[in-house]
Amino acid sequence: MANRRDFLKGAAVVGAATLSPSLDADSLLASPSQRPDAAPVMSALGEGAAPQELPALTTEHSGSDFMVDVIKSLGFEFICANPGSSFRGLHESVVNYGSNNNPELITCCHEESAVAMAHGYAKIEGKPIGVFVHSMVGLQHASMAIYNAYCDRAPVFVFVGNTLDATQRRPGAEWSHSVQDAAAMVRDCVKWDDMPVSLGHFAESAVRAYKIAMTPPMSPVLLVADSELQERPITEPEKPHIPKLTLATPPQGEENAVAEVARLLVTAENPVLVADRLARTEVGMKRLVELAETLQAAVIDQAGRMNFPSRHPLNQSSRSRATVAAADVIVGLELIDFWGTVNALRDQLYKASRPATKAGVKTISIGVGDLYIKSNFQNFQRFLEVDVASAADGEATLPSLIEAVKRLITDDRKRAFEARGAKLATASRAALEKARGDAAYAWDASPISTA
Repeated sequence: MANRRDFLKGAAVVGAATLSPSLDADSLLASPSQRPDAAPVMSALGEGAAPQELPALTTEHSGSDFMVDVIKSLGFEFICANPGSSFRGLHESVVNYGSNNNPELITCCHEESAVAMAHGYAKIEGKPIGVFVHSMVGLQHASMAIYNAYCDRAPVFVFVGNTLDATQRRPGAEWSHSVQDAAAMVRDCVKWDDMPVSLGHFAESAVRAYKIAMTPPMSPVLLVADSELQERPITEPEKPHIPKLTLATPPQGEENAVAEVARLLVTAENPVLVADRLARTEVGMKRLVELAETLQAAVIDQAGRMNFPSRHPLNQSSRSRATVAAADVIVGLELIDFWGTVNALRDQLYKASRPATKAGVKTISIGVGDLYIKSNFQNFQRFLEVDVASAADGEATLPSLIEAVKRLITDDRKRAFEARGAKLATASRAALEKARGDAAYAWDASPISTA
């Protein structure tokens, strides 16, 4: 019985021999011009040939089989990968031991696109899928996409193959591809990383990493899967325990802070809600709509997430500068660049800035940005003094804020809200008509107008 570690290699050799059964090894290595009798790639002969029976697989298990058990326990649906030898054990275990189902391997042509696919999946589904990258060379290719996911606060789970033990490295390229600290090159743009040295360590760290990635603010995580640990034979009794995954509940705004924010919003004449990375789920949008309609307040959606319907009459995103300038209370909901929202910057030979708000405006921040920040990559924007800072998940805080607002609304304030909402709806319609008019101008010119 053949060892499972030789299965993929053996299958490739058998496949080549099946397509050209009459050719010897030297003929297989010759170029097509030197082999006029060779069947063209994807020929009818090649497609119709009966495959030679493959050697039976052993029932021996390896460390990578257990790693697949761990990955399955986390509910990964897919693994994106540009196949590489440093994770050949995991690759084979996903396909054979795991039946290529939950997770299913998606073969990618480049590590950057593999991580980008995981990034997009996380934005849509709100949870990670895995990415296998080949040692430090694959991680270098993946690094730009990992940084993109970090800047976008998207949960991406990266597994890096590596051969740490020098006595286990094959001569040649494996030395060039192995490192002492595989995560070092991306450590500043992942939320957490680890290099497990045992299968029990791998299980605990994988569950921990998933939990960290999914705790707001979400971000990429990285786990090193050592090749020797992947390929070491194990028996059933040796399999360690896989911890149960329990995700952390997102932090909500403190009661007194929420009450103060509600008071400021209800008493304001022109409150503005500015949302950036607020809506983690569809429920987040519904709650923001409810809060805005309860207050009849202007909303500016900065599109870090899909936060608010673009055609809602309270949506003032197309006239954000005028809306901010008129505001007496501004609430930033998971707002990344609060400073840039309330200031105007002149970026010419001499840079200068000025407030874009009127004097006395109250500023409120609700978000998880204060809970997680790193120093090397300066993507946290300029510091802004605010009147109320609630270090809490914006979406999770909305229900209590909505209830606090509703408790404070009187009949007089409700009438004032209705009048304000009517004015905002008129302004929204006017902005839409202006956009349509601008788009109609030179619509058939060449080049077409920018509008």
